[in-house]
Amino acid sequence: MPEQLKQQVQIKADEKELLGQYSNLVVVHHNAEEFTLNFIYMYPTVPQGKLVSSIIVNPTHAKRLLRALQENVTRYEAQFGPLPEGPGPGQEPNVGFIQ
Repeated sequence: MPEQLKQQVQIKADEKELLGQYSNLVVVHHNAEEFTLNFIYMYPTVPQGKLVSSIIVNPTHAKRLLRALQENVTRYEAQFGPLPEGPGPGQEPNVGFIQ
């Protein structure tokens, strides 16, 4: 195994980042160079939401993220049972950004 793969990486994080943010909707856009993931909190009682975070990654990282999520969902379902699919493509809310 190459030496750089054995090194431990130290990540600095403030308490705010460690606490995380809740999101119940993700809107994904892409072009040839990058994928943008807009994490949104949709309010339960009104048709309104708030952008929580916008993360931009390159296509290779997006593919690794997809693989990591699939692996973790598979492990989750093995431990806790199947997850419902939820709405299919095209059934998500129509989201537009305002300033």
